[in-house]
Amino acid sequence: MLGMPADRVPRAGSDHKYDPMKFTVVGVFAQHPELAQRFLRYNRYLLTDCSLDTRSREIAILRVALTRRCTYEWGQHVKIALDVDITSDEIERLTHGNDGFDGVDRMMLEAADELLGDGRLSDGLLERLNAELDTHQVMDLVFVVGTYNMLAMAFDTWRLVPVPDTAPLPPLARPT
Repeated sequence: MLGMPADRVPRAGSDHKYDPMKFTVVGVFAQHPELAQRFLRYNRYLLTDCSLDTRSREIAILRVALTRRCTYEWGQHVKIALDVDITSDEIERLTHGNDGFDGVDRMMLEAADELLGDGRLSDGLLERLNAELDTHQVMDLVFVVGTYNMLAMAFDTWRLVPVPDTAPLPPLARPT
């Protein structure tokens, strides 16, 4: 991933020219190529091939990044969200809760909140999701929220610095 064999990658934090920590996500994964190969294949599915539409996926990921206070994840996914026609107004609104959202957008936010808070979807929300989405979409939603929750933990553990010119993490407001 850094253009060298894994056993030649310098120790993270060494300040070497190829210190993995200078390469954000790639740098972290370069320290464990076997994990990187398998995880990045899986994550590519979530980002490019999952059954959720891109808008729904990004709304859920933004709520995860906000709730978990992951600056790196927030900055990266605000850029993606803006590229898929989620407006800056909508991004601002989701930082204050779920008011102003309805339909599938609202269910994405509620699902992220429940999964992050309780570790599962409530019967009522699951019923509403099943009425609106197919089985694959509901499954993909759970895996998107779970995966990006895990990534937020990883990114924050390795103290990934936000990419320059990405959106700063806003203050946390309690979801409604």
